[in-house]
Amino acid sequence: MTLIDVHAHFLTEDYVAAAVRAGHRAPDGMPGWPRWSADGQLDLMDRHGIARAVLSVSSPGVHFGDDVRARVLARQVNEAAAASVARRPDRFGFLAALPLPDLDGAVAEAGHAFDQLGADGVVVLTNAAGRYPGDPRLEALWRFLDEREAVVLLHPTSPPNWRDVALDRPRPLIEFVFEGVRAVADLVLSGVLARHPRIRFVVGDAGAVLPLLASRLELLADDGVRLAPQLDRLWVDLGTSGVWPSPSGRVVYGSGSCFTPPEGVARQLARLDDTVAGWRATTTANATRLFDGVPAGVRG
Repeated sequence: MTLIDVHAHFLTEDYVAAAVRAGHRAPDGMPGWPRWSADGQLDLMDRHGIARAVLSVSSPGVHFGDDVRARVLARQVNEAAAASVARRPDRFGFLAALPLPDLDGAVAEAGHAFDQLGADGVVVLTNAAGRYPGDPRLEALWRFLDEREAVVLLHPTSPPNWRDVALDRPRPLIEFVFEGVRAVADLVLSGVLARHPRIRFVVGDAGAVLPLLASRLELLADDGVRLAPQLDRLWVDLGTSGVWPSPSGRVVYGSGSCFTPPEGVARQLARLDDTVAGWRATTTANATRLFDGVPAGVRG
C-alpha cells in the first residue's frame, strides 16, 4: 500500500444530473456515465496497493453555459469531495473544481476551496469554452494560484471543434492527448510558465508525448532553445497510459478512474510493473514531494 494516485475522479448524483440536463448524456463521446462510490474507490485502491487517491471532477467540468449555476455546482462538488476526505483523511485528498471560463467565480472558488475546505490543489481543463491556458483573460487566476504555490492538474477535455476532428470516436481515445499537448504549448508560448513559476502544473494523460513537444519547440519556435527547458518544470502523470514519459523526472501516478474502468486500471498497472523497474517507489516519492511543497490555504 504505497502508491499515491493524483488523478482519480469522483462523481455525485447531482453533478451527473446537471451535466445530463445540459446535454452531456455521453460525456466526451463516451458510452455513458460511470458509477462512483467511496467504498468502490477504496476497494479498487486496496486491490492495487494504492494508499491514497486525490479526487477530482473530470471533463466536461462544471460550467455548462451559465456562470451562476456553474458557481453553485462547483461549490457542491467541492463540498462533496471535502466530505469524502473528512470521512477518510488517511486515504483521500481532493483537487477543487473551478467554474471556468467565469474568471471571478474561479478565483473565488479556489480561495474558498483552499481556505475553508482544505483542497490539495485545483483541476483546470485544457480549454474552457475555447479559452486555452495562455488566454490573457485567465491571467488573474494564474497570478492567484502562483501566490498560493498551488498544484494544478491540467486535465484534457474535448477541443472546441471536436465535431470536425473526432470522427465520431470517443474524444478521450485520441483528442485528449492532442489537447494536453496543445494546452502545454500554450502555457509555454504565452509565457504563463515563465511568469508564474511557483504553480506546480501536473499534465494529465499527455506526459509521454511532452519530450516530442520539447524537441519541436527547440527546433522550430522563436527562441525555442530558451523555451523548451520550461517543460522540465512540469509534473506529468501516467493517467490512462502504461508508457513511462522518459526523460522527465517529475512523474507521478494517475489511474484516471472512475472513467478508466477497473480492468483498464489493472492493465495499466500490470504493464508498468512488467516494464519499469521501481516505478511505484519513484512515483510515490514524487507525489509526496509535489504535495508536501504546497502551502495553499489551511494546509500551510
